[in-house]
Amino acid sequence: MNDLVRQHTALTESDLEWLHLLVSEWQLLSDLSFADLVLWVPTRDGARYVSVAQMRPNTGPTSYQDDMVGHLVPRGRRPLLDAALDEGRIVREGDPEWREEVPVRVESIPVRRDGRVLGVIARNTNLLTVRTPSRLELTYLQSASDLAQMIAAGSFPFPGQQVDMDASPRVGDGLIRLDVDGVVQYASPNALSAYHRLGLASDLVGHHLGQTTDELAPARGPVDEAMVKLASGYAPRETEIESSGGVIQLRAIPLKPKGTRIGSLILLRDVTELRRRERELITKDATIREIHHRVKNNLQTVAALLRLQARRMDSEQGREALNEAVRRVGSIAIVHETLSQNLDERVEFDEIADRVLAMVSEISPGKTVRRTGRFGILDAEVATPLSMVLTEILQNALEHAFATGERGTVEVHAVRSGGSAPKRPAGEGRSDARLLITVQDDGRGLPEGFDPRRAGNLGLQIVRTLVEGELGGGFDMLPGQERGTRVILDIPVEPHK
Repeated sequence: MNDLVRQHTALTESDLEWLHLLVSEWQLLSDLSFADLVLWVPTRDGARYVSVAQMRPNTGPTSYQDDMVGHLVPRGRRPLLDAALDEGRIVREGDPEWREEVPVRVESIPVRRDGRVLGVIARNTNLLTVRTPSRLELTYLQSASDLAQMIAAGSFPFPGQQVDMDASPRVGDGLIRLDVDGVVQYASPNALSAYHRLGLASDLVGHHLGQTTDELAPARGPVDEAMVKLASGYAPRETEIESSGGVIQLRAIPLKPKGTRIGSLILLRDVTELRRRERELITKDATIREIHHRVKNNLQTVAALLRLQARRMDSEQGREALNEAVRRVGSIAIVHETLSQNLDERVEFDEIADRVLAMVSEISPGKTVRRTGRFGILDAEVATPLSMVLTEILQNALEHAFATGERGTVEVHAVRSGGSAPKRPAGEGRSDARLLITVQDDGRGLPEGFDPRRAGNLGLQIVRTLVEGELGGGFDMLPGQERGTRVILDIPVEPHK
């Protein structure tokens, strides 16, 4: 719509915002009218109209099989558009049009803002299934007529009240029509069922909706307005009403077709099950985070016990073995600590990598350990083994690449390829995103004839097992380009199954 309006019309940006506000609300008019809506705006030269938006009803058959957005028609071809634009009134004259053997009643509603007519809504009703209307349909049509008059007068939509139609109640979810005093004139079956779930034992018609709602679900804690006033529809508001029996989402729309409020339209939806599931998810998320927190605490306790035991060891080799175990346990604890602070099982691995680098660098003062590049966000199933792999490779480099007291540098470089592996809905294809990690030191290099796949070092065995078995990636150790050793890891970003 933005492109069409800016390319073909002389409307201002504030006019365009008003049209966006209208389009965010007009599903309501379409459903109440059982009709298709097409928004036509005059072109800059006034010689044509361009259709900038279209809406089909959820309550009846469509009268347009094709998408009308972007169509241009010359002025004069559709007299009802001309009359509505020029005279600023709703135009209903004329016989039904026949489109592909389907009779269609066409009406035109001017869209007014600040006294100016910006465009015209063509309301097209498929008459093929017309029958004697029920009380519900008559209420729908009367409410649609009131809203159409408000649009023509420039009093609907309500400024500053843009609604998310995906989250707000729709016409079919439940509808209540109130008179000017807030007394129920009509309640649809769905609306009545929702109030029965709140605890209502009688019919709604003839009862004051605000007082009835307040009795069923009195407000708890501070609220913007009294429940009685809010549910009576005196102002455009959205709220949720909760009782021991359920939760309903309620939206009030004052009806002022001639400038004076004649009543209100209340849309409502039973969201009891939706809120129950949301609470279950919140509880589940909190439980998972608490588990990660406790696992982290337990791992830190294990690391502390191993550290105490290492201090009591007389054997230097035994003490160093225990210190390595402390760092292995610590790298896993870092992942669980990060997971305990997140809402899902995904972590920003750059933070984990930096903490692992800081932890491992403590074993060899005087050495510089740094990171370049980005790991990005990883699933916990990848982050946990990768943190251990990174710990083992860095420990191995700091212990074996340099002579005692020698200064040196170890650099970890990460490059992500093939996409960022966003979280996908279940059932979609797997991502081909991969992570290439290079750990380069400027130490003494590899011994003559060294084969990383046959080396008996426990750390390298752990690396091979985790990279190839659990992560489904590749691992290699090569001489550096100038000096030192280069370790290359190529792993998929998604968990290996």
